[in-house]
Amino acid sequence: MIKILNSKDNGDAINNLLDRNQFDFKDVNRDVEAILDKVKKEGDKALRVYSKKFDNVEIDNFIVSEQEIRAAFDNIDAELLDAMRTAHENIREYHRRQSFQPFDYKREDGTILGQRVRPVESAGIYVPGGTASYPSSVLMNAVPAKIAGVENLVMITPPGTDGTIKPAILVAAALCGVDAIYKVGGAHGIAALAYGSESIRKVDKIVGPGNIYVSMAKKAVSGYVGIDMVAGPSEILIIADENADPDFIAADLMGQAEHDTLASAILLTPSITLAGAVKKSLETQITRLERENVIRQALEDYGAIIVTDSIDEAVSLSNKIAPEHLELLVENPFETMDRIENAGSIFLGPNTPEPVGDYMAGPNHTLPTSGTARFSSPLSTSDFQKKSSYIYYPDNVLRNQADKIVRFAEAEGLTAHANAISIRLKKGERR
Repeated sequence: MIKILNSKDNGDAINNLLDRNQFDFKDVNRDVEAILDKVKKEGDKALRVYSKKFDNVEIDNFIVSEQEIRAAFDNIDAELLDAMRTAHENIREYHRRQSFQPFDYKREDGTILGQRVRPVESAGIYVPGGTASYPSSVLMNAVPAKIAGVENLVMITPPGTDGTIKPAILVAAALCGVDAIYKVGGAHGIAALAYGSESIRKVDKIVGPGNIYVSMAKKAVSGYVGIDMVAGPSEILIIADENADPDFIAADLMGQAEHDTLASAILLTPSITLAGAVKKSLETQITRLERENVIRQALEDYGAIIVTDSIDEAVSLSNKIAPEHLELLVENPFETMDRIENAGSIFLGPNTPEPVGDYMAGPNHTLPTSGTARFSSPLSTSDFQKKSSYIYYPDNVLRNQADKIVRFAEAEGLTAHANAISIRLKKGERR
């Protein structure tokens, strides 16, 4: 079960905990490269082979029909549909505030400078499927893409062994205006989005979470197409003071630990009393949960309750960890948040557990993991936009700055650059 550590006496154990993502993926990468190469060469033929091999399903037609989507609306639970509509509106409300903005300005000498903003023309969303059903992932990835103006938004998701996709997935895609849905997943699905096939047109950007093979496939095609991020195992970090509710904390730690045995769940608190109460609550609550074995393994391997000297030390350690999800269960969470430098998403106060962000609040739940919150951000509308700068120089401005530009070019040994300026001056003198 989870360990209780003292921040001063367990430096090595804590460092090992922070290094949990240093896995060796050589075998995975070798398999992924072979899959990508085969799909690139053989297209739909390879997709059918891998669908049979990995998903145990034979697919004749990859595209989901309109009839299947209509049937999904007929079969979806009414209460779930209502929840999805509310979440969809909340996500739209948040993400429409995020877009890059164009601008231009004119200097007194007549120079015009600016920035154009255009949507990515096509994007592909990966949604885990099969026995799983994550309509929230559809909403979180599709809404910002459509707000950005992506014209061709497609989704891939592996079907069940019966060749169908869960109704909630199809309904979520329809609510968001996804243009096409394909029954394919895994690394081979990523290959289809990156390189195209007879059935699936290649896209400019791929987003969405998946297993390690999907993540490594996205990493491999990055540069050929854009990707959102290479997501690691899920993680939560909670900073709590002595007044926090241990049952809430235990529940929230297990909420992340149930994702898989590699998930990380950490509590930082200066209260040894709270630490003990949380450990006790974990033992009581865990026996009532369906994924008890997964949770136990994750908490044993990558969970910890770390007793710090103070909340200040907890904040400092949290900034070093840069967690995907950070809960602040302290007396003044907004004040504490001002000192947080690195976190994917921050949850403030006892009434804002992490699932609020997963499903309903509005901010995106596709978040940086593995400490990458030190330099990266949640998925946003701007991830589906591209910027171009533009420059206009009048004749007199070019002449006034020509000598300085030429001097730069010559200093770098780029005489053709210098010539591109000089030839304009010579032509102008002859006119």
